Amino acid sequence: MQEAVNNRKFGTAPVFFTAISTILGAILFLRFGYAVGSVGFWGVILIILLGHMVTIPTAFAISELATNKRVEGGGEYFIISRSFGLNIGATIGLALFFSQAISVAFYVIAFTEAFEPLFNWVQSAYNLSLPRQVVSVPAMLLLSVLILKKGANLGVKALYFVVAILFISLVLFFSGDTAYALATESGLFNFEFRNSADFYVIFAIIFPAFTGMTAGVGLSGDLKNPAKSIPWGTTAATFIGMIIYVFVVYKLARFASVEDLLGNQLIMSKIAIGGAIAIPLGLAASTISSALGSVMVAPRTLQALSVDRSLPSKGLNRWLAKGRQKDGEPINASLVTCLIAIFFVILGDINAVAEVISMFFMVTYGSLCLISFLNHFGSSPSYRPSFKSKWYLSLLGFIVSALVMFKINTIYAILAITLMVLMYLYINSYHKNRNGLASIFLNSLYQLNRNVQVFLQKSGKKRVQEWRPSAICISKDSFERDTAFRLLNWIAYKYGFGTYLHRIEGYYSKATHEQAKKELDLLVSRSENVGNHVFVDTIISPSYTSAIAQAIQLPGVAGMENNMVIFEYDKENTENLDDIIENYALANAGNFDFCVLASSKKRFKVKSDIHIWIKPSDADNANLMILLSFIIAGHPDWKKADIKIFNICKAEQAEETRASLDEMIASGRLPIRSSNVEVLIAQEDVSPKVMINERSEHAGLTLIGFRGDMVKHEGAAAFLGYEKLGHVLFVNANSKKEIG
Repeated sequence: MQEAVNNRKFGTAPVFFTAISTILGAILFLRFGYAVGSVGFWGVILIILLGHMVTIPTAFAISELATNKRVEGGGEYFIISRSFGLNIGATIGLALFFSQAISVAFYVIAFTEAFEPLFNWVQSAYNLSLPRQVVSVPAMLLLSVLILKKGANLGVKALYFVVAILFISLVLFFSGDTAYALATESGLFNFEFRNSADFYVIFAIIFPAFTGMTAGVGLSGDLKNPAKSIPWGTTAATFIGMIIYVFVVYKLARFASVEDLLGNQLIMSKIAIGGAIAIPLGLAASTISSALGSVMVAPRTLQALSVDRSLPSKGLNRWLAKGRQKDGEPINASLVTCLIAIFFVILGDINAVAEVISMFFMVTYGSLCLISFLNHFGSSPSYRPSFKSKWYLSLLGFIVSALVMFKINTIYAILAITLMVLMYLYINSYHKNRNGLASIFLNSLYQLNRNVQVFLQKSGKKRVQEWRPSAICISKDSFERDTAFRLLNWIAYKYGFGTYLHRIEGYYSKATHEQAKKELDLLVSRSENVGNHVFVDTIISPSYTSAIAQAIQLPGVAGMENNMVIFEYDKENTENLDDIIENYALANAGNFDFCVLASSKKRFKVKSDIHIWIKPSDADNANLMILLSFIIAGHPDWKKADIKIFNICKAEQAEETRASLDEMIASGRLPIRSSNVEVLIAQEDVSPKVMINERSEHAGLTLIGFRGDMVKHEGAAAFLGYEKLGHVLFVNANSKKEIG
C-alpha cells in the first residue's frame, strides 16, 4: 500500500495538459478548415455547441464523481465499474481500453500529415509516392520504446515540451494575416451557415476532437490528489479548448476563402506567421502529445481491468496487473497497448475504426453522465461530492450522447452496442458470482418505486379500478412443499400480483430475526430457478391469527391494495385446516377474497385440464373461479391445458344455465371452447362431492366454490371428502366480479 502511495507523483498540470493537447489535436489542424468551408462559420459554431452539450456535462460528472470518493487507477473505468458494478464496468472498460489503444495509432497516423511537404517533395523530385508508414511505423516504434523504458514520467515531461510547441504555433496562427482578409469585409453578421444537409456528416468528422477532454482522467492512479486534479484539470481543459475552437473557427472564416478551406488540408499554414514551419510543427506536436496521452492512459485502464480480474484468464490478469518494481509503471499493459497500436499503424487507414472509436467514447461519456444523474436521483446519503453538478445537466449529457451516436453513424452505433452486449454476456458467463444490481441502480429503483407508490395511492382513490388479483399467501410449510408458492406465482405471472410470506412461529427476537434472514435468503435463491414473479418475505409471529392480522394490513407489492388471501394445507395432514377456518372471519372483515389450497402429494399435472365446478350456491364465486382459471392458464406451465366448466343445476334450469354460460364466455372473450362447458343435472341421491370426485380425478387443478355460512356450520367438513382429486383450490368471493 505504501508503495502505491509513493507512486502517486503527479498534480493537476498533467491532467490539464494531457486533456488540452488531445482537444487541440489532429482534428483541429487537419479538419476544421474543411468544416468551416463546408457548413460555414455558424455551422461549425453549432457543431461545437452541440458537441459540448456532451463534453461539458461529462466533465462536470467526472468532477463530481471524483470528489465523492477517491478515484484509483483506471480513471473512467474505475468510476464506471464502482458505480454500475464490475461486470458492466468491465464491458465498458474493455471497449474504452481498445478505443484508447487504437487512438494511439490514429494520432500517430495523423502525425505523418505533418510531413506532407516532405512527401510532396519526394513525389516531385523522384516521382516516388511514399506510403505514410515510412514515417508512422518508425514513429510508433520510437514512442513504444520510450514509454516502455521510461514510462509516464518521460511522457509527462515530453508533454510539457510538445504543448509549448503547440501553444507557439497557435499564437503564430492567430497573429497571421492574409490577402483575402485585407480584400474582403466580413464579420460575424455576414458569416454563413451553408449546406445544412451535411451538418451531421461534418459533425462526425469534427466530434473526435471533443473526446480528448477525459484523456487526463486515466492518470488517476498516479495523481497525488485525484479529487482536486481531475475536476480542475478536466473542466479547465474543456472550457479553454472550447474557447480556442471558437477563435480558430473565426480566424479561418475571416482569413481564408471557401475554396482554400475546402482544397487545402493545412490551410492554417497559409494564415500563420511562418506557417510553412509553424503549423506542421504544431500538428506534429499536437498529434504526438495526443498519442503520448493515449499511450499513457490506455495501459492504466487495462491494468485496472486486470486488477479486478475482468479478463477470462487468471494468469493473464496477474501478468497485466503487474507493475514495474521501481516505479509502478504498468509495463505489461503498456506492451499490449503498443502492440495493438503498431498493428493499426501498419494497416494505415483506420477511418472506419475511428468512427467505432467515437461510438465507444460516446458510450463512456453517456455512462458517466448517467452515473451522475442516477446518483442525484437515488439520493444516497453516502453520495456527498464536494464538486456538485446539476442533475438536469447530467441527464442532458446522457440523452445527447445517445442521440449523437446514432446521428454520427446509425450502423456503427448499432454495431458498437451489439458488440458491448455480446461482451457483457460473455463476461457474465465467467463472472456469475459478480451478478446483481449495483447500489446506484438499487437506490434509483427505491426512489422510483417510492414515487410510483405515492402516485398510485393518490390516483387510485379517485377512480374505480378494474379488478385484478393482488394476493397475499401465508405459509409456515415453505420448505416442506412449494404448492402454495407455485400457485401464487402462476397468478402473479402476467395478470396479477403476489406476496408470499413465510411464517416463522415465535416472538420477535435477535434469534428469530437471524433465522428469518437466513430462511428468506434460502427462499429467494430457490425462487430464482422457477422464473419467479412473486415478492417473497418472512413474518415472525407467535400465532396464525396474529400473523394474518399483520399480513392483511400490508400494502400490496404493486402499489394497489391486496384483495385476496390464500391459505394452504396438506390433504394428508389437515391440522392446519382448523387454523384456517378459525381465521376466516378475520380475513372476511377486510373484504378479501378467500382462497384455500388443499395440497396433494401428487405433483401438479400442468398438462392436464383445469376444472371449475359451479354449484347453485356459487352466484358470487363463479365469476372469480373463471377469472382465476384464465389467469392461471396464462402461465407457460399450463400452455397445454384446457379450462373445463361443470355447472350443477336443476333440470328446469339447464337450458337457461347453458345459454348464460355461453353468453358469458363469448362476451368475456374467454379462451374456453363451448365443448368444454358441461351442464350437469343435480341428483337427489348423488352428492356434488361424488360427481366432482368422479369427473375431476385426473384434473391438473380443480376449483370449487364455498360460502361463509358453510364454513360456519360445517367447519372442516366443507373442505374434506375430495380424496380422489389432486390439488383443489377452494374459492370464496367477497363480491361478484365482472367479466367483460
